[in-house]
Amino acid sequence: MKSAMPAADRPRFGGLVSEGGIRFAAWSQAARRLWVSIFDEQGKREIERLELQPQGEGVHALFVAGLGPGTRYGFRADGDYAPERGLWFDPAKLLTDPYAVEIDRSYTYDWRLAQRRGEGADTAQLMPKAIAAALPKPVQAAPPLFQPGGLIYEIPVRAFTMLHPDVPEKLRGTIAALAHPLVVEHLKKLGVGAVELMPVTASIDERHLPPLGLRNAWGYNPVTFMALDPRLAPGGIMELRNTVAVLRQAGIGVILDLVFNHTGESDRLGPTLSLRGLDNHAYYRHTSDGRLANDTGTGNTVACDHPVVQEMVLDTLRHFVRDAGVDGFRFDLAPILGRVDGTFDAEAPLLRATRDDALLADRVLVAEPWDIGPDGYQLGNFPPPFLEWNDKYRDDVRRFWRGDAGMVGALATRLAGSSDVFAANGQGASRSVNFIAAHDGMTLADIVRYEHKHNKANGEQNRDGHDENLSWNNGVEGDADDPAVAAARLNDQRALLATLFASRGTIMLTAGDEFGRTQQGNNNAYAQDNAITWLDWAGRDQPLELYTAQLAALRRTVPAFSDTSFLTGQPPAGSEIPDVAWLTETGAPLDEQSWQDPQRHRLVMILGGASRLAVIINGDRRACMVTLPEREGFFWAPALETGDAVDISRPVSGRTVIFMIERAQAGTREKRNGGK
Repeated sequence: MKSAMPAADRPRFGGLVSEGGIRFAAWSQAARRLWVSIFDEQGKREIERLELQPQGEGVHALFVAGLGPGTRYGFRADGDYAPERGLWFDPAKLLTDPYAVEIDRSYTYDWRLAQRRGEGADTAQLMPKAIAAALPKPVQAAPPLFQPGGLIYEIPVRAFTMLHPDVPEKLRGTIAALAHPLVVEHLKKLGVGAVELMPVTASIDERHLPPLGLRNAWGYNPVTFMALDPRLAPGGIMELRNTVAVLRQAGIGVILDLVFNHTGESDRLGPTLSLRGLDNHAYYRHTSDGRLANDTGTGNTVACDHPVVQEMVLDTLRHFVRDAGVDGFRFDLAPILGRVDGTFDAEAPLLRATRDDALLADRVLVAEPWDIGPDGYQLGNFPPPFLEWNDKYRDDVRRFWRGDAGMVGALATRLAGSSDVFAANGQGASRSVNFIAAHDGMTLADIVRYEHKHNKANGEQNRDGHDENLSWNNGVEGDADDPAVAAARLNDQRALLATLFASRGTIMLTAGDEFGRTQQGNNNAYAQDNAITWLDWAGRDQPLELYTAQLAALRRTVPAFSDTSFLTGQPPAGSEIPDVAWLTETGAPLDEQSWQDPQRHRLVMILGGASRLAVIINGDRRACMVTLPEREGFFWAPALETGDAVDISRPVSGRTVIFMIERAQAGTREKRNGGK
């Protein structure tokens, strides 16, 4: 079979609207016959079933004159039905077009979608219909706004505005709500470089959720890859496009979190919705004994080493760049995209093609660098320019602030860009996405108030989710009335946020963590489309939100933070001042004994530059005096406009981070580069 990754202006598959009619095209190597079913305007009654004609190399196509935009349709396929051999052909199953860019309603799980051939009725009434659309004129080409080193803000689109009192009720929970002026104002206040939208393509609930009265709230269970979920984007691709334009005008890029590693068709007991019914063997990976490979933990694994799958993924990425103008993409369980015959390869055809594609080459690419398959942990092994979620950063920062012994060296490595992970092959810049909390796991506020997960609401007897969260509760599990406990938790949140914003390279903040959102200790809230995950705007901690905004403002004014080169302790080119100095609280350089001291919980980081900046980190519960190195003609001043009195001539309290900036004394002739 020929390679199938053309760089055409438009895809060759789907319901392609042109003058005079629609060309329907689908791919299946194993099907004997394919049809397109045409439905009425309500998508309820099948009014015509037309057989697609084989075109060679697995392509089946048919031009139908007289049809236009808005036509509702689906595919059907026939061939051998032998699930034990991975063959699921059943013409009674209506199949969503994998290239559909719009569907007429959301997916609803129904057990009848998983019935075997001959056991059930036609599924057309249970399935959304694809809507043939005349795609808009491409967005005018423009480089991404987001640059590595900036702030990524992770947003669960529905949960983000469901309780926002200033967003009109009809807009709440949608992509359009992100363009509301007050939402944009909030993002700008935080200095957001790009919003990262958790999955917005149409997904389906896992089969165990409906009996529990639950639904998937995160969207990491897609059916096809291009069609937006009508619940999130009732205005379709134009809703996304318009929102991207508004955010872009405000200086904020949009990154889409996309799932190409599996689909909601799940394991052999799952529903037949699209790819399984078209050509299960080609679209999904299988083990040597014919079973579905499960490197994702969801029951199936998309065969990203198959040329037609690669073409479909690339066409999807091009679609969102061309027709919506997004800055880039975050790839869920990204090693799947690089698996060739089941083994991860950093130069796999799909990863290479994404980097080399004319339309995609300049986009922001973010990898979640792990899956559950063999050798699935690939942190640091993706090729540039991929940025990577850095769970080592997350874990080491949590361990330090939890009070674990011997964490000062690890903390410094994470603050400096994680060269131990990303400096391989002579790379001089960090590709780390530093984060402390994400959608998957405890919220930042819950990290300091729950020592254990509390997932009973998920209906799995608290068995789901990670058992080790590297979290602590400050003496009381969950809600506490003790003012001392509340104060300790607030200090810890501030310290965690300050550490994140003081870190070298790209940082990521999950929506609501800037104002203390809680999920009541639930560290796997994927099934909680309710107040557990909906952001409580009315009850937010506004002082904490203001503090986060102040951290963001400082980060924007200190290039050393957003610089992605590794901190080395050596002067950068053109300077005589080392880029960083690591000191004890007494102002002395950390020696080997101090680095190795398991009881050391204090660290001072001095960043070089025209004006040096000191980050004083006291992870000890005891206060201490801090001495900063002085230069003639300069003095140390608080770097944050917090309103709190910062005076390092007095003991620095425990569990805190303080920023001090070096300023020239009035009247001095010394230059800000140190007098040289």
